[in-house]
Amino acid sequence: MNIVLAPDGPLHAGATLARYHLWGEDPANRLADGALLRVLRYHGRLVPYAVRATGPVDDARLVMRIPGVRDASTGEAVAAEVRRIFGLHFDLSGFYRMAKSDAVLAALVEPLYGMRPTLAPTPLEMLVGSISAQQVNLQFAFACRARLVRRWGTPLTLGRHTVWAFPDGAALAQARLREFRAMKFSRRKGEYIRDLARAVVSGRLDLDALAATPSEAVIERLTQQRGFGRWTADWFLARCLGRGDVCAAGDLGVRRAFEHFYGRGRTRSEEAIRRRARAWGEYQNLAVHYLLAGMRLARRAAGGG
Repeated sequence: MNIVLAPDGPLHAGATLARYHLWGEDPANRLADGALLRVLRYHGRLVPYAVRATGPVDDARLVMRIPGVRDASTGEAVAAEVRRIFGLHFDLSGFYRMAKSDAVLAALVEPLYGMRPTLAPTPLEMLVGSISAQQVNLQFAFACRARLVRRWGTPLTLGRHTVWAFPDGAALAQARLREFRAMKFSRRKGEYIRDLARAVVSGRLDLDALAATPSEAVIERLTQQRGFGRWTADWFLARCLGRGDVCAAGDLGVRRAFEHFYGRGRTRSEEAIRRRARAWGEYQNLAVHYLLAGMRLARRAAGGG
């Protein structure tokens, strides 16, 4: 089955998918031969698919190839996941109109035109990634996460390439802590991941229900889970639920971006950053992602890679 999606507004697929290779390999979201390779878990089945972007940024198309699939419901499930991964629900045109009133954001629109924040395909995948990234650099986090995917995920062949289905909760719930340690996770992070998986499998934590839950209630529920604080909850709202009025002000990268672009290098408190971000209203999430990408541009311009 082949499906074509037409984004509403610009889409720069390369810039949008950059986070899947900036800090290392992601076996569950592979970029190969100009396409994104991924496996959807759908009603107990594993459905591998490939997505390729075609056309210019202002008239892009996403072409999905789903081998061996003929039923419409599976095709729509794949399309729904692709819309999340490519951030198609974000109102990029509205954000650009708003950005004109902010000199910093206005200057970032042209070099980052068409970049959309990617949303995590599933809540479990998002939260395991968040645990992996706690208090370590992203290269190390990606390496640990890649080992986890290869250990408990399921490899499938797609053309000439292999892509892994991200592990399900049941597999992670049964994992032994020494296995996490062998993958260079700390013992505590291994406990956090296993506790999360067990909470999901038992039904104590209904991650899917959070999509319809007010943001404050999502923060309250997630921070009750061992290993999760406000940092994780904010990024879950931003990068999994796609809430527009969210700023992960406790994130070190976000703080540095605000200091660089708005603070003249001066340290700003979390509350000061949140107050500044509120001026962007429903476009806070987009603005923060553009500031983070702008910092990467600044480092490259300075020769920092």
